[in-house]
Amino acid sequence: MNRIVRSVDALSEWTGRFSAWIFFVIGLCITYEVLMRYVFTAPTIWVDEVARVMQIWAAYLGAAYVFKHHKMITIEIIFKDPSTIRRRLADTLAIVMLLVFVLPASYYGFELWLKSTLAGHTTDSFLGSPKWLTHASVWLGLGLLALQSLVELYRVWCVPRQDAEDDPLGQAH
Repeated sequence: MNRIVRSVDALSEWTGRFSAWIFFVIGLCITYEVLMRYVFTAPTIWVDEVARVMQIWAAYLGAAYVFKHHKMITIEIIFKDPSTIRRRLADTLAIVMLLVFVLPASYYGFELWLKSTLAGHTTDSFLGSPKWLTHASVWLGLGLLALQSLVELYRVWCVPRQDAEDDPLGQAH
């Protein structure tokens, strides 16, 4: 089980870091567009669509990383101590609710991706990008988020959590 947990964690870590680099490249693309449009008066036709596709990928790929590092919105007023049964039940409920959303979304995202891939659908833009390019991000990103959710659920019940004082960031991992 530890091998699976480490593998999912490593994949989430890698995709999260890759997501950060995608956001950096988006910034470069937009900077390029601003220069071309306002300095050289020669706007591009590709930057908008490329930046949007990259944003979609970065958002979906970054979700598992954010969840792994406990950086999603949490309210800990009542359940501050991670070792209590109430906190474990609250964490379990939150993860199950997340899975209720991401599992069907990933499944139907895969179906949409497969349909658009087999049919050869493209966007209605100047670039005419294949739609599978954006549809793939949904099921891949949410699928990874579902895997990371299962790992976190395992951690809630099977891995002893650190006290806040032991963790320099004040978070249990």
